[in-house]
Parts: sequence; structure tokens; C-alpha cells
Amino acid sequence: MAQYELVHEIKNLCRNNQMRDVFFEEVECGDPEAYLRQRLAGRQLELTVETGSGGAVTIHAVVDGMMEKYVFTPF
Repeated sequence: MAQYELVHEIKNLCRNNQMRDVFFEEVECGDPEAYLRQRLAGRQLELTVETGSGGAVTIHAVVDGMMEKYVFTPF
């Protein structure tokens, strides 16, 4: 399995607040999309997956109506 640094951003939908909640963690998984589907199981979910250079994977998600972004960067 590959090791990734995961950056998780939650967009703030309040009009006068431009800030985002940003979380960092290290994860080990074989497939970032499958990992995320398992992590968010039981929630209403829409995913868009983009593969970048160097093996990075960016997943834009709508989770229960909230816009979130997950960036998996391999070590």
C-alpha cells in the first residue's frame, strides 16, 4: 500500500466568511477513491477524481451537501 499526506479542506458556505477548515493527516491505502468511499460510508456522496503529476490524487466531494476537497500526495 502507498503512503499519502492527506489534505482535507471543507469550504465554508457562509457569505461573509472566506476561510476554510483545513486538516492534515498521513494515510496508507491502495486506492484513494476507495479509501474515501469507505471513510464516508453511509453519507450522501458525489465524487470527482483528478490525477495529477507525481501520483497526486485530488478528489472534489459533495458530502451531505457540503463541498470538500481531498488531496492525496504520495510520500
